[in-house]
Amino acid sequence: MAKKRSPLVIPIFIVHQGCPHRCVFCNQESITGRNQAAIRPVRAAEVVATIDTWLARAGACHGRAVQVAFYGGSFTGLPRDYQEELLAAVNPYLEDGRVQAIRLSTRPDCLDEETVSFLKGYGVGVVELGVQSMDERVLAASGRGHDVAAVKTAFRLLRAGGMRIGGQLMLGLPGEATVSALAGARALAALKPDFVRIYPTLVIRGSVLADRYLAGGYQPFSLLRAVAVAVRLKTIFAQHRIQVVRMGLQPSESLEHDLLAGPYHPAFGELVLARIFFKRVRALLVDIPVGAVRTLSISPGDLSIFRGQRNSSVHRLEVLGLSARMELYLDPEQPRHTVRLVDSQ
Repeated sequence: MAKKRSPLVIPIFIVHQGCPHRCVFCNQESITGRNQAAIRPVRAAEVVATIDTWLARAGACHGRAVQVAFYGGSFTGLPRDYQEELLAAVNPYLEDGRVQAIRLSTRPDCLDEETVSFLKGYGVGVVELGVQSMDERVLAASGRGHDVAAVKTAFRLLRAGGMRIGGQLMLGLPGEATVSALAGARALAALKPDFVRIYPTLVIRGSVLADRYLAGGYQPFSLLRAVAVAVRLKTIFAQHRIQVVRMGLQPSESLEHDLLAGPYHPAFGELVLARIFFKRVRALLVDIPVGAVRTLSISPGDLSIFRGQRNSSVHRLEVLGLSARMELYLDPEQPRHTVRLVDSQ
């Protein structure tokens, strides 16, 4: 059976537009790689030009659904006439079938029943909510300007509108502990989002959090702790069959230049996956009697996360005396992110 291909997502950046608040962690210019000169209203003609460019790429969308995504700001916080301009620019592509859906990001408190109806009328099919935390104290300390009730209301409205819903969570916000992060993941999972993104909180120049950090009023998670917590969050979502589509911010030169502190790694998601994979492998190998050897089967696509960054997982298996109990087999038919023992023939 042919594997279903992921949609082609055409990005339109509306950097830090439409947001009525400046959260303590926020410096959208560094996070998105857009400088001050680039922060200007995106016009309909630019939307059309971007879509045409992506669609013109030979074979780029053959056999794939196409989505146009408005990233970087709180879309429904924009003036309504500007929202209409941007959405109307995509409309002809929806009507002739070249684009199947529009997706956008917004804040939970920038939605009401009329707004959801408006979005649905323009073909918006996916809305990502900047949830960030499900802890009231953490939301307040982060300057989010909304509470947990707003998150639940947004989910209810979007679900009634028939839209797919994504939720974004941040690790290590002010006032957050591991316990509250895990409780927040369970609370978000209970709302049944269609997918989730997990981002570690970073200290970026130009943010309120940077001032707190420099004054000694905030201590970010270490990379080791952030990875460990992300492992547990991803496990929680996996138990609820909720896909985690991204872990960690997209690397960029401006982000790395303006980073003051925090658990940043350009391959943060791979670190998390490698930790999860190592635990699965260790659990299988530890029950094999000393002196016995079994065949451990993984997908060829998982060889990197099996080995870990700089072969760290392989070295840990050697230290634990477990690597001698296995022979590795790469099975091209095996599903990704699975590991199993097979009997030798």
